[in-house]
Amino acid sequence: MVLLVVSCNKNGATKKPITTELDSVSYAIGMDVARNVKASFDDFENDLFVQGFKNVLDSTDILMDEAQAQQVIRTYFQKKQQAEAEKRKEAGEKNKAEGEKFLSENKSKDGVQTTESGLQYIVLKEGTGAQPSATSKVKVHYHGTLIDGTVFDSSVDRGEPSEFGVNQVIKGWTEGLQLMKEGAKYKFFIPQDLAYGANPRPGGAIEPFATLIFDVELLEIK
Repeated sequence: MVLLVVSCNKNGATKKPITTELDSVSYAIGMDVARNVKASFDDFENDLFVQGFKNVLDSTDILMDEAQAQQVIRTYFQKKQQAEAEKRKEAGEKNKAEGEKFLSENKSKDGVQTTESGLQYIVLKEGTGAQPSATSKVKVHYHGTLIDGTVFDSSVDRGEPSEFGVNQVIKGWTEGLQLMKEGAKYKFFIPQDLAYGANPRPGGAIEPFATLIFDVELLEIK
């Protein structure tokens, strides 16, 4: 099958169609390079990118040597990493202050109890079954939000309970689950140092030093 890719460039010229296996491979490599570049760089000069690509392919009119090129790229990413680290630091400080304020105000609300570690909780429904230990495996339903109400994880929304070891989760969960009995439903307000602290899971909604809120129902001790 011949894949025909026809479109116009800025000058209205028709681009080369794909007619052979080598054409397909060449085009696919170009797509792969473009995706990697877009993932790594917020912005770049498209014409110079193409120019540099062609210059290296035909070994003519190269504007910088390989060592210079590598240094330019290293310097760019070092600056980018520094900027991102500063941004994370600022966000973390903001989250930490907001979390401390929230917990300070929350602890005096009706029904809120606070443990020695700083974990806050409300008993929404008391259970009557067995009580887990740190080495137990449990089956739970949960709904997790940030203090602004953003949902970051929810077995309730997925419609499927989760199973895991009591000592295989964040400290706030490990402590909180051992307060519960089978059939109980609690709301946990977990300080950042009992949650993910400075190192939340990459790419998620939880930022560094975020205070977390969970509705947790202990369905069963496995």
